[in-house]
Amino acid sequence: MKELVVVSGKGGTGKTSIVASFAALAKNKVMADCDVDAADLHLVLKPTVLEKHEFKSGKTAFIDKELCIECGRCLEVCRFEAISEDFIINKLSCEGCGACVHFCPVDAIEFNDNLAGHWFVSDTRYGPMVHARLGIAEENSGKLVTLVRTKAKNLAENGNHSLLIADGSPGIGCPVIASITGTDLVLVVTEPTLSGLHDLRRIVDLTKHFSIPTVACINKADINQDMARDIEEVCNQLNIQVVGKIPYDSDVTKAQVAGVSVVEYSDGAISQEIRKMWDSLQQILEI
Repeated sequence: MKELVVVSGKGGTGKTSIVASFAALAKNKVMADCDVDAADLHLVLKPTVLEKHEFKSGKTAFIDKELCIECGRCLEVCRFEAISEDFIINKLSCEGCGACVHFCPVDAIEFNDNLAGHWFVSDTRYGPMVHARLGIAEENSGKLVTLVRTKAKNLAENGNHSLLIADGSPGIGCPVIASITGTDLVLVVTEPTLSGLHDLRRIVDLTKHFSIPTVACINKADINQDMARDIEEVCNQLNIQVVGKIPYDSDVTKAQVAGVSVVEYSDGAISQEIRKMWDSLQQILEI
């Protein structure tokens, strides 16, 4: 089984729209939405949830008012000001360090596993999909990304699928590292802007550090052709193949409104370019 992960330097570059089109074009595959902080692939793929599981990460303290003697020791040791004067812990402020639990003289503070979100195994019109929803203000999204990828790989292997397509997290942080490590190919989606070029360099530095084969796609390449050429030149210097130059097209917005991928919505210039890019990726992945 081969794994393709699509990433970008920031949100809004068109990464998910391209992944949705790949899902429509690819055969015998499993999809994974690893952008758990702001998952939106489900808006296009419209999954039917088959399994729902809790994701627990970290711990949150809770004061049992019946046992609490209101000595104030927990207020003294909490460095995050998560405990109010009436001895109620603010879940959003609690960092789960456990200091209050350790110093409570009457063991009145519970230290329970924190429910940070949910992950799902679903079916779509394109095939199986694993995705997740992280709770509001929750952390450890890298851990959840790893869980999503692992479950998607298991689903692909057990179902004899030849390809896993993952919508990765934007940026270069922990969720991105969790998205790309050990994958067969990373596709970086960028835009013809100075910030797009800067973000591309950062991601390529990251993928080179982990020795992951990397290719690039310039989305909306025709809105600034000079910058698009600069990005191509930089890619050549970095030995990164540019597999696609996608033009700006209002069909993308219309497809999003219709809740379908752009290659399903129309057979125009942008759909043709995405199909060409997919053909190139299949050759690189040897599928």
